[in-house]
Amino acid sequence: MDKIKTIAVFDIGKTNKKILLFDENFKVVYQKEEKFETTTDEDGFECDDIQLIETWMRSSLSSLVESDAYEVVAVNFSSYGASLVFLDAEGKRLTPVYNYLKSISPSVQNELFEKYGGEAEFCRKTASPALGNLLNSGIQIRWVKKEHPEMFNKVTSILHLPQYLSYLFTKNTLSDSTSIGCHTFLWDFDKNQYHSWLKDEGIKLPDPKSNFYKIDFKLKGKKLTSGIGIHDSSSSLVPYLIGSKEKFLLVSTGTWCINMNPFNHSALTHDQLKNDCLFFLSIYKESVKASRFFLGHIHDVNTKLLTSFFKVPADYFKKVKTDEKLIEIFLARREQVQMFFKAGVPVNYIDEQVDLSLFSDFSEAYHRLVYDLAILNKKSIDLILTGGDDIKCIYITGGFARNEIFIRLLANFFPDKEVFTSKVDNASALGAALVLTDGMNQTSQPDLDLRLKRINPFQPCIYF
Repeated sequence: MDKIKTIAVFDIGKTNKKILLFDENFKVVYQKEEKFETTTDEDGFECDDIQLIETWMRSSLSSLVESDAYEVVAVNFSSYGASLVFLDAEGKRLTPVYNYLKSISPSVQNELFEKYGGEAEFCRKTASPALGNLLNSGIQIRWVKKEHPEMFNKVTSILHLPQYLSYLFTKNTLSDSTSIGCHTFLWDFDKNQYHSWLKDEGIKLPDPKSNFYKIDFKLKGKKLTSGIGIHDSSSSLVPYLIGSKEKFLLVSTGTWCINMNPFNHSALTHDQLKNDCLFFLSIYKESVKASRFFLGHIHDVNTKLLTSFFKVPADYFKKVKTDEKLIEIFLARREQVQMFFKAGVPVNYIDEQVDLSLFSDFSEAYHRLVYDLAILNKKSIDLILTGGDDIKCIYITGGFARNEIFIRLLANFFPDKEVFTSKVDNASALGAALVLTDGMNQTSQPDLDLRLKRINPFQPCIYF
């Protein structure tokens, strides 16, 4: 029996680590998922156990290369950003992969702000909201330099995690635009180059390579082609950049809702930055204006509040059926003032001020919670839409694409656009495979089924 020609992709998330094989039609023919115990850094803060992950990756790819069922011709890597790996002159890792949620002294970033035009201007230039922890990966460099100077003096290469995963096999120290261009404080979007603070502090990073750049290497005596790795958020956009015939905005839902507009390249304003907007860089090195809203987390902690008040099981919200008449009443009143989050979303994300006794039961309260979350998410989307975008479609993906109340409300809130749900399984892994299309000796991009389903708004169609 002939072997199936495949591209392997390691999709390394914060929770789940996967390896997938895509065939010549970019269908998944093999998938294996692992969860690893975490470890701690030198301060006792939880982080991924990168040594376990490295060992698993090497053994997994070696086994598949020797498989009788699959011919692996190429491999690529999709992973979360905002994480760096520091290497010495021998190519050995000097640090853990620090958790990007780790808090550090504000002075590390404030010193940059003071020297380079103030916080507002520095953040505007780098298209990076000041996130206050290691989520701005450039801050990781300054923090390591300050906290561990003896170790930092041994550093000869600094890689973002997706490129480090590629380095494990190719031994090439590279950078890519998607990792550098995502809330890092590293890239000057005005000049389209690294920000001058890096040179001023004697820090040298690799020039970003295109995500279509490939490296040949050998494993188990077999020649393979490797990609250079890609930031997972940018990677999840790739199937839509290739597969959509219309201009679109992607609403990627989950714990975070990331709204991405690949067709709005206008400079970020100070107001947008203050409201958690940023730029990604796409695989085409073009800016993608994005806004973020903590949708899934806010939903979960407030749903827990409702279940406690109404004394129902924790998963009861999954059984709530859409009450069209109730939603239509909300819409008919043009209710833009939330019952939840009247004073904004609290620091702990739980609205403990809402009067739940105003609702007759859990179902009514849950409808209102989702209604108010949809309003907040609309405001987040509005931040990255302009009249000149000519966006025709909104694609909703992820967990909330299954929430009928949420998706139909977005159809109401954007009457001039067609709203669809889309189900592209393993979108970030697929994106990483697609940039290696010619690894399959294909001369053109494949036809992709985005599995679009048109969403109808609630009636009456009174919009605001």
